[in-house]
Amino acid sequence: MAQAAAVAKQPAPPRRRRGSATPRRLPYLLIAPAGLLMLGFIAYPVLSVFYYSLQDYNPTKPWRNGFAGFGNFTHAFTEDPQFWDTLVFSGKWVVVEVGLQLMFGLALALIVNQTFVGRSIGRALVFSPWAVSGVLTSAIWVLLYNSQTGISRYLADMGIGEYGTSWLSDTSTVFPAAVVADLWRGVPFFAILILADLQSVSKDLYEAAEVDGASRFRQFVHITLPHLKDAIILSTLLRAVWEFNNVDLLYTLTGGGPAGETTTLPLYIANTSVDAHNFGYASALTTVAFVILLFCSIVYLRLSKFGGGDK
Repeated sequence: MAQAAAVAKQPAPPRRRRGSATPRRLPYLLIAPAGLLMLGFIAYPVLSVFYYSLQDYNPTKPWRNGFAGFGNFTHAFTEDPQFWDTLVFSGKWVVVEVGLQLMFGLALALIVNQTFVGRSIGRALVFSPWAVSGVLTSAIWVLLYNSQTGISRYLADMGIGEYGTSWLSDTSTVFPAAVVADLWRGVPFFAILILADLQSVSKDLYEAAEVDGASRFRQFVHITLPHLKDAIILSTLLRAVWEFNNVDLLYTLTGGGPAGETTTLPLYIANTSVDAHNFGYASALTTVAFVILLFCSIVYLRLSKFGGGDK
């Protein structure tokens, strides 16, 4: 009884205050400056593009500026054949580039994943083109394709081809030449991502497969590829978006020529806005490109079942 009375006389512990609003809001307050910067530098330009896509806006012809509604979109789909030509070429460019880059990047990743003398140097040489900027890459290949001092002259010295041949001005060779130039820089991207995922594959799986008598090809098909599924899906999606928006390399190499043979939709948009100053129509084309990329990305991720965990 005495102990119970002593316990009863002890003062009650102070009530805990409910969590104040400041600690709960503190994380949001800390990221607010970065969020505002992102809103200003990303959201505002995107919304302004959507706004100008509904306008006739040309600073050199201010008397024609005004609300156009869906007139820019109607003109693109029904009256502008160059829009469809550039869209078709953009699709061709993306399919060829991403397919070849994936194939060569996977092969390089498998090679440099093996153990051999000088592997570190080999990896550095394989990955070094990815560190070069797009403009510098274009400058390098412009020099290589120069008809007077480039590859074609040395081939002509060996009796292959003719002197003065310009691969970038011939409609039959300009596309392969541009593809090779972009492959040089794009292949390391796939090699880096795939190699990083290859190193996480357990060696026990390969040892167990060898014990069961599985060949190298069967190991690649049933162990390596399923493990690389998500890495391949993500890398191809990212690279497809980048290749679709590729402007710097093609602009520097060919300028979209000859005769518009290498003009992608983003390059056409750049020419329409910068050269023709038709920012309203260029904004409409940009909106169309955004919708196309968004739709294709969603469909690709759904069909490929990205993140499904089936390895």
